[in-house]
Amino acid sequence: MKKLYPVVLLLVAQSAFSQSQVCPLNSNWTLGNLTHWAAYTGNNAGGNGPSAIRMTYDSTTGPPSGTIGVGAIQEYNLGSVNGIQVISLSSIDQFGGFSTIPRINGYQYTNSIKLGSTSITRSSGGGVAGGYVRGVSYLINVPPGPTTVPYTMTYAYAMVLENGTHNSNDQPLFSATLTAGDSVVNCASPRYFLPTFNNAQNTDTGATLDSALAKSEGFIHSILESPNSDPNGGPGAPHLPDVWYKSWTEVTFDLSPYRGTQVTLTFETDNCVPGGHFAYSYIALRNTCGGLQLSGDSSACIGATLTYSVPGLGGATYQWSVPGDWSVVSGTDSSVLKVTIGNDAGAVTVHEQNSCANLQASMNVKAVPPTIAGAVNGGSEVCTGVNSVTLTTTGNLGSVIAWLATASGVTTQLADTTSFYTARNLTATTFYQALIQNGQSCAIDTTSGSTVLVDPLSVGGALNPTTLQFCAGQNKDALLQLSGNTGNPVNWQSSTDGGATWTGFVPPDTASEYSLVGLNSSTDYRVIVQSGVCPADTSATAAVTFINVPFPQANYAPADTLVCYNTPAFLKADIIIGTNYAWNNTGTLTGEGNDIVTGLPFAITPVATPRITTDYVLSVENAGCPNLLVDTFHVRVLPPVIVNAGNDTSVVVGEPLQLNATSNDTTSPAGDSFTWTPIIGLNNPDIYDPVAVFSAETDSVRYFVTAITQYGCTGTGEVLVKVFKTGPDIFVPNAFTPGGGSNNLFRPIPVGISSLSFFRVYNRWGQLVYETTRIGDGWDGRVDGKVQESGTYVWMVEGTTYTGKRVYHKGTMVLVR
Repeated sequence: MKKLYPVVLLLVAQSAFSQSQVCPLNSNWTLGNLTHWAAYTGNNAGGNGPSAIRMTYDSTTGPPSGTIGVGAIQEYNLGSVNGIQVISLSSIDQFGGFSTIPRINGYQYTNSIKLGSTSITRSSGGGVAGGYVRGVSYLINVPPGPTTVPYTMTYAYAMVLENGTHNSNDQPLFSATLTAGDSVVNCASPRYFLPTFNNAQNTDTGATLDSALAKSEGFIHSILESPNSDPNGGPGAPHLPDVWYKSWTEVTFDLSPYRGTQVTLTFETDNCVPGGHFAYSYIALRNTCGGLQLSGDSSACIGATLTYSVPGLGGATYQWSVPGDWSVVSGTDSSVLKVTIGNDAGAVTVHEQNSCANLQASMNVKAVPPTIAGAVNGGSEVCTGVNSVTLTTTGNLGSVIAWLATASGVTTQLADTTSFYTARNLTATTFYQALIQNGQSCAIDTTSGSTVLVDPLSVGGALNPTTLQFCAGQNKDALLQLSGNTGNPVNWQSSTDGGATWTGFVPPDTASEYSLVGLNSSTDYRVIVQSGVCPADTSATAAVTFINVPFPQANYAPADTLVCYNTPAFLKADIIIGTNYAWNNTGTLTGEGNDIVTGLPFAITPVATPRITTDYVLSVENAGCPNLLVDTFHVRVLPPVIVNAGNDTSVVVGEPLQLNATSNDTTSPAGDSFTWTPIIGLNNPDIYDPVAVFSAETDSVRYFVTAITQYGCTGTGEVLVKVFKTGPDIFVPNAFTPGGGSNNLFRPIPVGISSLSFFRVYNRWGQLVYETTRIGDGWDGRVDGKVQESGTYVWMVEGTTYTGKRVYHKGTMVLVR
């Protein structure tokens, strides 16, 4: 970077001169209205300039002809639409998405003004020629003083313009004009419009937009279409995507050469000269006039990329200086400088100059290390309700800018900037973190977190059943269960004096259920329940009444048994104590007895014949004891074993036939065992897939194959094998009757044939009506679902014998209906 001369800051101590550096009253519309500003609206049918002004509003009077206290002025001859409007509450522009009151590199403007609207005029069809024109101006009394001391006015502007495809001088525009007396200060009076190549037709339309130049000047094409239809398209014309915008840009100018005189600042926004394309702009002014203002962070984070800027000058040159080990990213020749911060502190200085101004500014900057987030300590466990936990940050470099609390998946930012945060009266488990930042230019980082576990209040719940009778010697079916509790059981307690004295179990019992055994007197029970660190609570009481009558007793076997389908299960029970008994599912029991115990011990040997898995429940009662002894016999019934031995088939003498049996059994991991009978021609009758070879003495054999599962369950299948004495061949019937009870498929009968090459059927016209290569398939007398007529059909068939020899036949058959 070029070495620069030191920046000289001129300070004037006199109070009077200090006062003279104050900006003009309401120059930035802080009053919320146009007071002290003159205004005008008009129509530019005769071109832009003084001739376009039709209606003026004086700055020294109120409405309707003045601006004092006025917040908005309508478009010329369009009373329903504001053409000039003061904005005190920021919103978002619909086309550009920028704020209507800007914040630029740390400086927040307080108010702005909108000049223009999306309204248009059209001269076609007898309409009004020329577009809307609107402007505001301020007569500035430049305070006296040395011309070497800057007196600056700084404004920011943003605009939305529609491309009219006109020559550039007729395009919609925004302008800022500074006049001293009758002269325009050109270097402080820019005009902004969408540039074209000035190649419009005679109708002043059709000029090509110079989009590259427009983009270089900061214009961006909006994603929204114009709210107005194409003015050159006639009725029903489309809405064009021809809207461009330029977001906020700052401009400054120096009025020190005009000390003690008057100058006029004017802002104006004009539609295109034909009138069919709109324009509007936003203008905001700073409330600082005492020289060039350098914006940026005075505390710079080491390693960060930051921006420093000054309001721009039209046609200016810029010279920047930064501390020695900083790196310039971009902007050495512009009003916006982007730099990467090094370790050195120092000053950022800028010198900007054009034919109107020669301004300098400086800012002392210190370098600070990046943020280190650190951690949050202090997590603990508390009881819901009244509680208090203090959390602290540790190991962080930077300050707390906020705390984060996450509970039930929802994170809330807490406006606490201290390094100690006290959480009070929590009702849900919460995870805490802190946001740490070491100065505004450093990145914000989040600490590791700490959890405050919040326990719900202990609720003892209830014991079920609340009352229970217990017979002498009872050893089952006396169970107390805890429910409705919040927290975990700490111990069970019992009382034999009606709840006056309670004794805890030793060792403590922390289960949620308790089986009663060995009881010999009436006893009450309850459970101590505690939720985390909350105070314990006690469950409701269960009262157990002791009945001094023996509990029924019986021995039974087997408790569980497995039987094959359609096979009986033999059950046995010996009643030791009891007076009567009962069974369920008696419809599939025999020998179950008549429910009366005639002597002790009393033996019962029923036989169960269920078709599906069934539970048989034996209930034994002993008179005087209200509790039944209930025992269950679980009989699991395996599904029937279904064996498939294959389809009936035909072979020739000497042809090996591969048999193959399968079963539906899934209970045998290693598979079932199989036995074939008779053993005629079989190479092994004790496997599932034997091979059979037949001699001329055998005409046919019907084989039966039995599958045996690992549980001894059996199933049987069968297959018929016909043995032909001829050689391998294919036999075809000479007639068939579709839809009949038999002979209803026309198919070949292969004997000694291992594969079928084809079987084809043709009608009398030589058309193919059926074809297959699958042995066993045949024709049903239909084509595409349509029944074919009776008559003679031609067939041909070809197959391969088990020895590999080709067999071919053809012939005719008669279809009979």
